[in-house]
Amino acid sequence: MPPAANRPQLSTTARMAINFGPLLLFFGASKLGKALHEQGQLPGLADAEVASAVVGTGVFVIATLIAALWHWGKTRHLPAAMIFTTVIVVLFGGLTVWLQDKAFIQLKPTIIYGVFALLLFGGLATGRPTLQLVMEDALPGLTDTGWRLLTRNWAIFFIALLIANETARRMLGYDDWLSFKVWGVTVAIFAFTLAQGPLLAKHGLKLD
Repeated sequence: MPPAANRPQLSTTARMAINFGPLLLFFGASKLGKALHEQGQLPGLADAEVASAVVGTGVFVIATLIAALWHWGKTRHLPAAMIFTTVIVVLFGGLTVWLQDKAFIQLKPTIIYGVFALLLFGGLATGRPTLQLVMEDALPGLTDTGWRLLTRNWAIFFIALLIANETARRMLGYDDWLSFKVWGVTVAIFAFTLAQGPLLAKHGLKLD
């Protein structure tokens, strides 16, 4: 494995494809699964929601594994967050497909958000902001205060996402939850990331 400084860097397009490609395929395949069931082509599945979850999740698991392999092939490195997320997707996705129970794939984001929040809060409590350990090269010049504040903000944001996912999966039908997960959460992450710009600028981020 090459040292961090010598690793090939993925283009912005490649990073976007890896991060969001499986999610978009999940959405499309879920809709396809529902449509096929309604046409009577998936008689072995209990209802349209189960068909949506099983087909979408199966594609999601495969796409997530391909994305991880692509990342490894390009950089000879997998970030710890990607390894963890891939393991959770495969585990809970596999249970969803095997048991034909959509609850597992709906619970997956809650676990990921919770673990990320715990890691970030834990890093703050020990004086080692977790984000700084894994992202320092991506945010050159950011001061220690900046890293602490950014880590705190992301930890709080992950708690908010956890609460939002738990609320959505309990109160919404599967189709509505799916739209929330794919579109609502994605927009929220983009908006939150952009909202950190003033903090980064204030605390020394070098843009050049």
